[in-house]
Amino acid sequence: MATTVLLPLICGVLAVFSVALVKADDPYRYYTWTVTYGTLSPLGVPQQVILINGQFPGPSLDVVTNDNIILNLINKLDEPFLLTWNGIKQRKNSWQDGVLGTNCPIPPNSNYTYKFQTKDQIGSYTYFPSTLMHRAAGGYGPLSIYARPRIPIPYPVQDGDFTLLIGDWYKTNHKTLQQNLDSGKALPFPDGVLINGQAHTTFTGDQGKTYMFRISNVGLSTSFNFRIQNHTMKLVEVEGSHTIQNIYDSLDVHVGQSLAVLVTLNQPPKDYYIVASTRFTKQVLTATALLHYTNSRSPASGPLPAGPTYEIHWSMKQARTFRWNLTANAARPNPQGSFHYGKINTTRTIVLANSAPLINGKLRYAVNSVSYVNSDTPLKLADYFNIPGIFSVNSIQSVPSGSGSSTVATSVLQVNLHEFIEVVFQNNERTMQSWHLDGYDFWVIGYGFGQWAADKRKTYNLVDTLTRHTAQVYPQSWTAILVSLDNQGMWNMRSAIWERQYLGQQLYLKVWNAVRSFTNEYDPPSNVLLCGKAVGHHM
Repeated sequence: MATTVLLPLICGVLAVFSVALVKADDPYRYYTWTVTYGTLSPLGVPQQVILINGQFPGPSLDVVTNDNIILNLINKLDEPFLLTWNGIKQRKNSWQDGVLGTNCPIPPNSNYTYKFQTKDQIGSYTYFPSTLMHRAAGGYGPLSIYARPRIPIPYPVQDGDFTLLIGDWYKTNHKTLQQNLDSGKALPFPDGVLINGQAHTTFTGDQGKTYMFRISNVGLSTSFNFRIQNHTMKLVEVEGSHTIQNIYDSLDVHVGQSLAVLVTLNQPPKDYYIVASTRFTKQVLTATALLHYTNSRSPASGPLPAGPTYEIHWSMKQARTFRWNLTANAARPNPQGSFHYGKINTTRTIVLANSAPLINGKLRYAVNSVSYVNSDTPLKLADYFNIPGIFSVNSIQSVPSGSGSSTVATSVLQVNLHEFIEVVFQNNERTMQSWHLDGYDFWVIGYGFGQWAADKRKTYNLVDTLTRHTAQVYPQSWTAILVSLDNQGMWNMRSAIWERQYLGQQLYLKVWNAVRSFTNEYDPPSNVLLCGKAVGHHM
């Protein structure tokens, strides 16, 4: 009898003890960030920029896998504001996604505390503003997730890290750019390219040592090519995927994408040029930085290292060489994934075609002939509270209609939790495209020219393609991805090219299950902001 009583008591004590161990193993990191305007001259002309804690770019968010992030964001701008965490999966927690379909924006002179966990994602990421055209004023920064000590990584520990946030930039105020778009005009060509918010900067290292360069495209519209004079780069990570460690002289990085390379300072001691130049543009913009050896006695000299020409074939061929290192561990101490993506039958195919129609005489961007418009009520709140009239899951088709007319709608595609789907991005325009999906990473299984058709599947890489969160689509071409819908919520699928996103090239995936369960999705946080028709509702 005594044994029967003691057994559940002992089990209960052990359970409490194990929970304490789990909490001890997943530390909490607390941050307070204040968003303000400031005046800087990134391209030599004074202009208004967005600062976070007085910094442009914003602070580095350096964390370890499984860390719990508690980040209080104080908005001191004159407009509502949100940050989104580019590439962070937000498991079962789209409430923290930081986009207008899931969150109410933070009003001026107010604050919101983000609470999320960085899980299963050792690698290089970024954060940036998701509201209006704030991204054109800054507010972005690096987010790096490091391995816990017991988790091996498939390369020697580097001697140091360099973060390079590279992107096109305008001298024009972000509100003026927004007014241009609102009037139906496309954005002009950018004025320059910045590296870490500057036209010129220097990275310093010791001869003979190896450094990781974390390279992200934080620009609004243009791809760039990255190279370092007289140095090669070993690719080791792309958006949380450990890669086959190929050696490159230069790398194309498309809007919204991040990757990491190892560079050994094995040249004679001097300074060397670091170059980022725009790709697929008639006018080529170039930013330069310096790689400075600590024992250097000579400045950088000679011509800038040459990049590739306009050729799209070259870039697509390089993209196909990015392969997954299947022998490496993931962020947890187990082999990459619990299944092989290439051996699973897909449940449906979704084809998304972008276009640039005129609607009511103004330029818009559309997906399957539907140009997205934001609602005053976040879709996530409308769905949670069953508020009608905010969105319809019938507002957009899962394949192009072929109709010549385009409409506006708050477009949502409903898919089912645990489906395994094929998505094809069809680009019939002559411009470069870049697509991002919040809340997920996905397998990029194929690129090709012209129109996608079912017989293109024979060209797919179903063996060792990598996962990432942003995929490029070349002009008049297609890109195919596979997605395992294991993360319930309302997730934004959008153009990473911000002009196109702002004018409607986006939609939401409602990953749905009829049973409301904590095992599928977390409940709303206690501090959730309410706006639009959600005001007055109670959790």
